[in-house]
Amino acid sequence: MTQVTERRTMKDFARFMKILVTEKYSEAEVIRLVTDNLNIHKEKSFYETFSEEEAKQILDKIEFHYTPKHASWLNAAEIEINVMDIECTGRRIGDMETLKHEVDSWTKRRDEHKRKIEWKFTRKNADEKMSKYYVK
Repeated sequence: MTQVTERRTMKDFARFMKILVTEKYSEAEVIRLVTDNLNIHKEKSFYETFSEEEAKQILDKIEFHYTPKHASWLNAAEIEINVMDIECTGRRIGDMETLKHEVDSWTKRRDEHKRKIEWKFTRKNADEKMSKYYVK
């Protein structure tokens, strides 16, 4: 990625987040953003796009959560959604208010118990699984 493309991408990300914070979810106290560790997903993007004051106002509403560098963010998201479905939403829920309450309660319990994904797939596992594809 060239520096020009990277800067444009950083600014696009920051502008998109501004829309979420100021328009789409303006009523939210905080937006919890789960993202990978790509450099554009850092506070620097906001300070390079907006004035310091505007960047700070936007960032005050965002809580960043970065996926592990050694794991696919998509896998982490899919695992968490599956757990939520098993423990919370895997049934008919009749209205949005009940759904929000159930998911909020589930999230609070999960956070209180400091539940997290325990990654067990190692490089050794990958080497063994993929060895048939290696050229000798």
